[in-house]
Amino acid sequence: MKWITSVAFLGLLAVGQTATAADKLTVYSYRQAFLVEPILARFTAQTGIDVDLVFAKDGITERLAREGRLSPADIVLTSDFSRLVELVDKQLTAPVKSAQLDSNIPAQFRDPQGQWYALTMRVRNLYTAKDGLGAQPLTYEALADPKYKGKICTRSGKHPYNIALVASMIAHHGEAQAKTWLQGVKDNLARKPQGNDRAQIAAVKEGVCDIAIGNSYYYGNMLQDPEQKTVAEAVTINFPNQAERGAHVNVSGMVLTRHAPNRDNAIKLMEFLSGDVAQKAYAEVNMEYPVKADVQPSQLVASWGAFKADSLPIVKLAHYHQAAVKLLDEVQFDL
Repeated sequence: MKWITSVAFLGLLAVGQTATAADKLTVYSYRQAFLVEPILARFTAQTGIDVDLVFAKDGITERLAREGRLSPADIVLTSDFSRLVELVDKQLTAPVKSAQLDSNIPAQFRDPQGQWYALTMRVRNLYTAKDGLGAQPLTYEALADPKYKGKICTRSGKHPYNIALVASMIAHHGEAQAKTWLQGVKDNLARKPQGNDRAQIAAVKEGVCDIAIGNSYYYGNMLQDPEQKTVAEAVTINFPNQAERGAHVNVSGMVLTRHAPNRDNAIKLMEFLSGDVAQKAYAEVNMEYPVKADVQPSQLVASWGAFKADSLPIVKLAHYHQAAVKLLDEVQFDL
């Protein structure tokens, strides 16, 4: 009888532990905590579901693979599209079917099989000095024009943002033409690829180059940084290819992990992140464009004016990712 009572007690204890675990989630994030934590706090306040955030600049994919079925991670948040591709390619994700996600996130910005969903959009802009070239109707193709020899600045070609741009050029022009273009851009560089996107904007102000390649949200963050505001104010943000296909865009995003221990609540969080509250928070905190069409960008970002985005489905960037890396190697872009 005592044995039966003990078993019953242990069973009740196990049920209690399961219920407690069901009110928690673990999120692995390539996105910095200062951006994500306030949004997750809103989710917890609304649902009562606690979220354990684990931030890492690198290595999350490798960690998930190593942990396997024992991983506590339910969701991974990424800061760029290439991380989403990597997670899917290594079979570390699970498909999600959600009418709410499909309603909030346009088809261009989600995987057709539900393996990943974009959360925010950023533009690969071209920057010029206000007292130099000024505002220009530039195109990515023009970066290879010999008239710009010694006048272009960019970070490493192997950075995910630039790999995605090269992938988009392959999608639009084919591999052979994209390689010719890439060689032309390399020939026009003012210096060996180096630094981050902020460093490219600074290089324009300093007169190192006339045109720099950089993501829109870095420019917005620099304008809000007292130490970098004067640098950013010295340049003009140009949205490329506005007369035809539109500017290349990349995305941050999210995936449900393959072995998510709290799948149902994880999907609730994904739906929350795609909704108005979270989308607006992303827009205000990090100067990014919401992917939800009816959520407006921040006042600062809106002040740059409306622009035409490339309608190329983001999934196409995955199709040409390896080809883009191959071309960068073939032209020895970073050397």
